[in-house]
Amino acid sequence: MATAGVVNIRRDVDDKFYRYRMPVMLTKVEGRGNGIKTVIPNMTDVAKALSRPPQYTTKFFGCELGAQTILDDKADRWIVNGEHSATRLRELLDVFIDKFVLCASCKNPETDLIITKTDTILRDCKACGQQTKVDMRHKLTTFILKNPPKKTKKRKPSEGTTKENGEEAEEGGSPIDGDDDDDELTKRLQSEAAELAPVDQAAIATEEWSGNTDPTSVAKRVHALSLDDNSDEDKGDDPMEQLRLWIEINRDDATCETVKAKIEDLGIWEKHKTVQIVVESLFTSKVLTGKELDKYAPLIKELVSPVETKEKHQKALLGGMERLVGVNYPELTEKVPHILMSWYQADILTEDAAKQWGTHVSKKYVDRDISKRVRKASEPFIKWLDEADDEDEE
Repeated sequence: MATAGVVNIRRDVDDKFYRYRMPVMLTKVEGRGNGIKTVIPNMTDVAKALSRPPQYTTKFFGCELGAQTILDDKADRWIVNGEHSATRLRELLDVFIDKFVLCASCKNPETDLIITKTDTILRDCKACGQQTKVDMRHKLTTFILKNPPKKTKKRKPSEGTTKENGEEAEEGGSPIDGDDDDDELTKRLQSEAAELAPVDQAAIATEEWSGNTDPTSVAKRVHALSLDDNSDEDKGDDPMEQLRLWIEINRDDATCETVKAKIEDLGIWEKHKTVQIVVESLFTSKVLTGKELDKYAPLIKELVSPVETKEKHQKALLGGMERLVGVNYPELTEKVPHILMSWYQADILTEDAAKQWGTHVSKKYVDRDISKRVRKASEPFIKWLDEADDEDEE
């Protein structure tokens, strides 16, 4: 049975017995307006599983998002300025893993970063023995060179070992060979495995990383990450957060049928908030180009059906869309009319709900400024509805 709150370091590897695991990265948005920021409560644990300093992962997010970061090692506070969704940061973490963790030769994550005498950063792989260079054009490399990783014991390169560009590794530490290398690896794996279990329960349960920050709510969110759909361990958890995290983990393979089955299993099919969670979590930046609207339209329609009698479900549908384009993927804001039109033509969105939403700014789902921006983008669709009504009257 899969461990709750733990995923494969390589999320493209669909193997329950894959031994390289890490905690699911958690996020919490704090502040408002210009002071809004995204806190990553368990960044230290995630980075530890990757054998990288948490400064590197957090700084990488800042480089990719063009945002300032706060790296407070003593207080264990890792912050990226601005509001960023957990989905977006997890996608960036995958990029970091590919660029600065995985061996370029065998794609194994069991690597250490070493800096050569010529200031080149190499990934030293303990699995295949290769030393492969990272992309030195990335901004993070400058930060790494100024804040080098702590020296670890290094293998003494044997004859025939390939080093990219003939770089000579930095001296330091005694060579490790034969059985000593195996012992060191075993100790390291056992240590990391032992530390993963409390990551999602004891350590994180006291962190404030959601709207409800009391210990009970936090513990529920953590436990809701179980990847075993047949497990009874998740009974009694917050079903909405369990649904959100289940979708984020299984989204690549999700279908209308599998999502519906999960919702029914959680007993929240009739809840209007379920619609919001599904919309903001299931769709991605490819909501239009990837034809996701068409793919999941039957599921959304069934969730809000019959639309005429479920006003709250309509509001939740539009609220989820606000969070999707206003928070998760701001670059989609200009596509709001296309999304609304797609739902309208599929009999998912009602005309009355769209008009009322388009003329009443609300901060129920997002900040007021974001709410205004999304509604402003929807004006062509609302105008089209008004003109259609005028033609009908004539």
